[in-house]
Amino acid sequence: MKVLVIPDIHLKPWMFRQAGEIMEKGTVERAVCLMDIPDDWNQEYNLELYNETFDAAIAFAKKYPDTLWVYGNHDLCYLWDERESGYSPAAAYTVVKKLEELKSALPEGNEIRYVQKIDNVLFCHGGITDYFVKKVVPVSKYDDVDEVVRIINGLTREYMWSNVSPIWYRPQYTSGKMYGEDKILQVVGHTPVEEIYREGNVISCDVFSTYRDGRAIGTEEFVVVETEEAYFCYIESYKKICR
Repeated sequence: MKVLVIPDIHLKPWMFRQAGEIMEKGTVERAVCLMDIPDDWNQEYNLELYNETFDAAIAFAKKYPDTLWVYGNHDLCYLWDERESGYSPAAAYTVVKKLEELKSALPEGNEIRYVQKIDNVLFCHGGITDYFVKKVVPVSKYDDVDEVVRIINGLTREYMWSNVSPIWYRPQYTSGKMYGEDKILQVVGHTPVEEIYREGNVISCDVFSTYRDGRAIGTEEFVVVETEEAYFCYIESYKKICR
């Protein structure tokens, strides 16, 4: 299956418009959004932009109901009242309200999760380490990828609000062993990168994030993952679509 990955949003509603244009061309079969919908540099009081971005996400969810969604740290910090970098007290009520609207827009059985699985590919915000799986999953279940995903998705805040959790981990900066290196692919956002790349069994694709002055860090390209054969390609022609 060809899956369009929508990486970290951070108050860029135009990303959903671009993703929608790609979906309409029929070259991909479904989408996965790595979320981090709220928060961006110097926008903590721009409630209009918060609303616009979430409304774009909700509209996308309604138009493409089989889209899968995975929580990012910037989404969960509002649900869990964790005052991390970028958290906007002024936008807190709006974010929680809009996240509930997004959840309500999804079909029954399609909940926002920490990890989503399609065929041989896991999608999550930060990355799933071998260490974390061994910490939370019984040894007898370690090789059962579906069971690993189920267990992780049932974990509480105490497990997930941690630097080694699939929400926060940054494989781009460390050399720790990732889960499933010999049998599955992981697709992650969270850490801004200059270009989409694969290292080991991890594809990093947060290429829409910006520096504090608004300059793009990455190439602003979407990635399409073939989930059965575990390869990926870029959607280069959409790199410069008018915002």
